Amino acid sequence: MQLRLTRLAWTSTALVTLVLAAPAALAQSEDAAIERLLKKLPPPEKLVKPGQATNIQSADPAAHDPLTKGVLSAVQGGNSKRAYSLVRQLTDRHPKSADAWNLRGVIAFLAKQPGDARSSFQKVLALQPRFSLAHFSLAQLEVAQNRYAAAIPHLQRYVQAEPKAALGWFALSDCALRVGRKGDSVKYARRATALAPSEAAAWFQLAAAENATGNRPGTLTALARAAEVSPDNGAILATIGYGYINLNRPQQAIPSLTRAAKLMPKDALVHAQLGFCLQSVGRLDPAVSHLRKAAQLAPNYPPVWEHLGIAYRKQGRHREALQAFEKATRLMPKYRSSWQNLADTHRALGQAAQASRAASRAQSLPSTPVSAVQRP
Repeated sequence: MQLRLTRLAWTSTALVTLVLAAPAALAQSEDAAIERLLKKLPPPEKLVKPGQATNIQSADPAAHDPLTKGVLSAVQGGNSKRAYSLVRQLTDRHPKSADAWNLRGVIAFLAKQPGDARSSFQKVLALQPRFSLAHFSLAQLEVAQNRYAAAIPHLQRYVQAEPKAALGWFALSDCALRVGRKGDSVKYARRATALAPSEAAAWFQLAAAENATGNRPGTLTALARAAEVSPDNGAILATIGYGYINLNRPQQAIPSLTRAAKLMPKDALVHAQLGFCLQSVGRLDPAVSHLRKAAQLAPNYPPVWEHLGIAYRKQGRHREALQAFEKATRLMPKYRSSWQNLADTHRALGQAAQASRAASRAQSLPSTPVSAVQRP
């Protein structure tokens, strides 16, 4: 008969401290959008389920003990104090039950009794050395105390016993990354994605690991896979697009940003960056449409006026381009490119004096990268 108490207690706690989808200290990156996304990912326990490793089959008498039902009811009712009292009675009654001791470890952890939790899981392994979940539980205790290096040996034993458990490899990758073992983190994350290709959290973890090693294409590939399995997440799609822009690959950014714009129709930055990419590849009509939308949503965001002016000029709409560049120079008076574009547009309209003044102003300013301009 299946002893369901371990699985229910485990999933009820949601393993809140075991692994986070993004490491606390990512390596510095040129792409702030990727950094922001990796730091704001949802907790993996909402995305990765423990799976079959927690479904322990047992004919243990503890499975039929009324105390078991009482423990489960207390856990499901959020009464960890009562659950802890009952589970101690359960182990007193069944001192040789590995399942009962494992449950006691989980409940002790819930009740903030780490010492008892540790000794309970160790008791499990003494009674049943092949009880793999106990190794995972011991790793959880180490992580709860920010002892990531100490968690790794327990997780290694867990994946040795359960090589097809994606969560184990996922947790190993996270812990390895937290202690600076970046190459190992990538390796473990790849195992997790191979075992659970439909789990977004596994791809997020691989993206974090690749990002830490400086592998920008690998980071974007992992994020793209995450987007495939969570196609309604506009933030992921937008970040993929921004990453391709930073790699100077605007054509590849367009599909992700187009989907992001549909999911986040009021996000000015998404429309602005999509318009920039469309303008860069010569798709001027949709570029103008998205840039105008961005300008409407964030009228004080300087780059959108710069790119809108460029798109208008490419269409031969010089007077509208002039208005856009004038707006850009008012918002970014120290941005050289805006003044140079303004000068070129005055010149195209035959306004030599205005063109000369704008060009002179441009020459007096240092070159400023677009990345130095704040987002809306």
